[in-house]
Amino acid sequence: MILILNPNVDEQSAEYRQLLAQLAALPGIQTRVHVEHGNEQKLTEMYLIGNTKALEIADMQNLPCVERVVRVSEEYRILGRHKDDRRDTHFDYNGVRFGQDTLNVFAGLCAVDNREHVEIMMRAVRDNGQVCTRMGAYKPRTSPYAFQGHGKYCLNYVFELAGKYGIKVIAMEITHESHLHEIKEALHQTGNPTGVMLQIGTRNTQNFELLKIVGRQTELPVLLKRGFGITLDESLNAAEYLASEGNRNVVFGLRGMKTNMGDPHRNFVDFSHVPVVKRLTRMPVCIDPSHSVGSRAASPDGILDMMHVTAQGVMAGANMVLVDFHPAPPKALVDGPQAMLLKELPYFLEDVRIAREAYLKRVELRQRQDW
Repeated sequence: MILILNPNVDEQSAEYRQLLAQLAALPGIQTRVHVEHGNEQKLTEMYLIGNTKALEIADMQNLPCVERVVRVSEEYRILGRHKDDRRDTHFDYNGVRFGQDTLNVFAGLCAVDNREHVEIMMRAVRDNGQVCTRMGAYKPRTSPYAFQGHGKYCLNYVFELAGKYGIKVIAMEITHESHLHEIKEALHQTGNPTGVMLQIGTRNTQNFELLKIVGRQTELPVLLKRGFGITLDESLNAAEYLASEGNRNVVFGLRGMKTNMGDPHRNFVDFSHVPVVKRLTRMPVCIDPSHSVGSRAASPDGILDMMHVTAQGVMAGANMVLVDFHPAPPKALVDGPQAMLLKELPYFLEDVRIAREAYLKRVELRQRQDW
């Protein structure tokens, strides 16, 4: 059960202390408090853990400071979409809104290779009206001999160039606690010219200690990719690890499932789960067509498979697209064969716009039905 308190409740007030005392008297019930500080108000939520079935909603509603009560109806206590749950399905970060009703495109380098390519990519993103990109500094690889990313040595110039070209949010994967500290230090050294969305890759979806560490910081939002060999439920519980530690600004990423059933694609495309995740949780949903398809193969109509699956995900209601572009794919140090060309960026964005319009028309059509 979740108690949502009145906005800007004073923790030092007599009413708040009375509420804590009454909750402490409930047998077999533990209380976890989560406070969210917005631009205009503070929101406090109390999670009652234990046998809450015997608690009447009306009784809880009458407790001091309580604005409304939500009975947990899904396993995902914090991020779940529960019955009669009217909590927000969005968050704002560095001037960009991420929600189940928005769409942001993160086109960029899977792995940073040099300053020149970063600047070319940033300029292209800006010139095409976008404020988000992806830049991989840390790259977990299957082979220990493959390029692992430039790490902290590229962070300063990546962030400086982002500020130069007005890029507000960079999606950047981390694989270790030290990477989090390096990113924050580089942002500080460069004067915080941009924002970073920390990315937990598919290999680390069940790295629970990393999830706890990332969840304990609430400054930077998180993109959690679905684990490639586990169930959707297990991946959603991984997102709940982040939220249970304090960070609820989480985007859930679909990037394909590792199975030969998806051949000849790199992974089995799972974008049909976009509406499923939105139904079960309040998280915005990201799709990653590059790592799902893994090649520049095209169908007889001339459209790349990556663009076809992107359109499918967007028409299903996706809220974010993470896609690989590169100024010179043959020179890319990671995943060059699947990277799209810069000349294709305006075409890709227009195709995404068409798919988004189709989704909105489908929503409008459904809303017109009276059954």
